Amino acid sequence: MKFGRVILAEAKGAILVHALRLPARWLRKGAVLTAPDLAEMAEAGINDALVARPEPDELNENSAAAAVGAAGVAAHISVSDAFAGRVNLLAKAAGILEIDIAAINALNRIDPDITIATLPAYARVEAGQLLATIKIIPYAAKRDSVARAASALSGALKLHPVCKTTVSLILTRHEGLKPSLLEKGRKAIEARLSRLGLGLAEHRIVPHEATALAAAIKAAKGEIVLLLGAVATADIRDTAPEALRLAGGQVSRFGIPVDPGNLLFIGALGGRQVLGLPGCVRALALNGADWVLERMICGVNVDEDMLVSMGVGGLLKEVPTRPMPRRTSQAQARKFVVILLAAGQSRRMRGQDKLLQKLGGQTMLHHAAEVALKSAASEVLVALPPRHEARRTALKGLELRIIDAPDHGEGMGASLRNAMGHIGADIEGVIVALADMPEITPAHFDALIAGYDPAKGHEICRACDEAGRLGHPILFGRRFFESLSASAGDIGGRDILRDSAEFVLRVPTSGRGAALDLDTPEAWGAWRSEAGAN
Repeated sequence: MKFGRVILAEAKGAILVHALRLPARWLRKGAVLTAPDLAEMAEAGINDALVARPEPDELNENSAAAAVGAAGVAAHISVSDAFAGRVNLLAKAAGILEIDIAAINALNRIDPDITIATLPAYARVEAGQLLATIKIIPYAAKRDSVARAASALSGALKLHPVCKTTVSLILTRHEGLKPSLLEKGRKAIEARLSRLGLGLAEHRIVPHEATALAAAIKAAKGEIVLLLGAVATADIRDTAPEALRLAGGQVSRFGIPVDPGNLLFIGALGGRQVLGLPGCVRALALNGADWVLERMICGVNVDEDMLVSMGVGGLLKEVPTRPMPRRTSQAQARKFVVILLAAGQSRRMRGQDKLLQKLGGQTMLHHAAEVALKSAASEVLVALPPRHEARRTALKGLELRIIDAPDHGEGMGASLRNAMGHIGADIEGVIVALADMPEITPAHFDALIAGYDPAKGHEICRACDEAGRLGHPILFGRRFFESLSASAGDIGGRDILRDSAEFVLRVPTSGRGAALDLDTPEAWGAWRSEAGAN
């Protein structure tokens, strides 16, 4: 690939290496420069540009990514459109992802210009979930490397969808066992099954005794039979394994190298799989039984080699919950937090505090926070100067978190930096909002959340008004959290918007609210006069 700085006369058709600020717009990096682009650059006083041009034996980044990604398409796996040299492989159904690790490693050795990153092998996934991302690092890749990468990827990913439809649960009891433990066990199993879209076909409770348990195993109707004993199985000859043999079944293994979850056993009866569960399944924390049960439900052969391989990565004691539990919709699975920047000093208000201006009987600050709280965001954080009692009083009664911004005098970047320190690990994105925009509504926030789609490269969503003017609020996906946490000065996320223009989705919103903020007494007066506001 040719790479270097050229005069504008030689730049037509070349790829712009870095985003460029023009008087009326941003010219995003990766853009193929056109004659109008070059004319606009010349008018702005720009004489040259840093560009890249693919060689004849190369494919441009999107074509290369699409060619490799197409090789990853398989049953229940789809591929996204190429964007900024990236394509994503996505699950079309809930299931288990099997990965040929050697093939993925081989692909990543072919050429450093071509990369693939995947979920862990045998990860449980839901429909629509990202399985792998293929990224072309420069703006072009060699055709031969692309062909070899596509060959390596072909067949390397397999998604095993849910194929079992009925599961039976048998619980055992003994004298002194609290009934609440039986109910807790049943609910925990139902929660695990629901992650893959299943429910219990039946459940029954029998005495913790081999004969009674054997009869229940024989009578069970499910394709998979789960046994949860009143006491943990301590040996392959203990009550529950012995009951399976008494029923005419076989026990193939007792104990696996996963902790918690060591004390489970696997067997079969008449073509049905039987899984003796460890006592730790009564809690929802991840354990070895989750791995085995999920694979059984998806028709994966859980043989000796697979069980032995679980030892690497099988220390699960510090994993508090099973990641990505199944929810009824993708929107419910994602959490977004609003960061309302309200630590400014109102310097242009000549002694007045713009956030304490009255708006519909409330202060501007109360109104802005209330609007954010009515959106689909899961939480609202408000960055305030320390000991600013008037602004704190304005927020009384609202269910939000106030974040002190001790270095607020530095600018909004410092407030944003402080707020980012309070973002949880389960948050998908943050929505940065200003507290002095009176015509913002909950619909502005919800439109950003609806537009957010990492699979399409839409990881920054920025509101624009009905005239197309860019403004606030702005949603930033997790990819940008580290950069937001390093914000400084009065810039906030401006550098991120400039340097990551390829990830920005302009989200149209109704009215003028996204681009209207009020910074001076005159602006407030004009707005009140025009809007008839109190």
